[in-house]
Amino acid sequence: MNVIGIEGSGMTASVAVLNEEKLLCLKSIDHKKTHSETLMPMIDEVLKSVDLTVHDLDLIAVSKGPGSFTGLRIAAASAKGLSQAAKIPVIGVSGLAVLAYALYASADLIVPVMDARRDQVYCGGYTFKPGNGGYDLENVFKDKALAADELIDLLNKEGKRVIFTGDGVKVIKGSAEKDARFEYSFAPSGFNRQSAASVAALGKKGYAEGKAGNASELKLQYLRKSQAEREREEGIVHGK
Repeated sequence: MNVIGIEGSGMTASVAVLNEEKLLCLKSIDHKKTHSETLMPMIDEVLKSVDLTVHDLDLIAVSKGPGSFTGLRIAAASAKGLSQAAKIPVIGVSGLAVLAYALYASADLIVPVMDARRDQVYCGGYTFKPGNGGYDLENVFKDKALAADELIDLLNKEGKRVIFTGDGVKVIKGSAEKDARFEYSFAPSGFNRQSAASVAALGKKGYAEGKAGNASELKLQYLRKSQAEREREEGIVHGK
């Protein structure tokens, strides 16, 4: 089974291909260019580097969010285009789960946090459980957008040892130092970006569970309205 993973929810654009046995190729770019400039060329480059075409793929996995609204839409459009062209299924995976998956087999409650602006973070709770000869990632509490103090209050109630990961660490660090009544640590900075390799791996697992579908069924997970939508509702767009 050949799976391509596409990640565009954050600053880093990433594409990976894996098969039943191993990761074949991973390419990531965190530079000045936009995802609209980088993702499709990266997809072509990665497939060529492992002597595959889109018609050799069995599944397309893409980060469905949360994250950058523009980046998510570009990545989703790329995934849908490939799915329709090759007539193969596509699956969306949580960008927060992707961050958590990088800490494979951790014994702690993994809390990925992404900077959501306005002093909020996108966050979720994940843990690894033994199963199928390895470890399965399980969701402890649903992905959501919270203020830093709200997240710490939630984790105080959970009462578990926590490892934080993601670029939202800078947003919640002060609240954790001030109010946390649980033991916690921070993942090394190298784990703070989503990788398409994890997107592909989680997509493959979701496919085995029957969660993949066609391009029209792919739905993004924004968790909150865009800034433009919020401003429109607040009546401050165009001087209103």
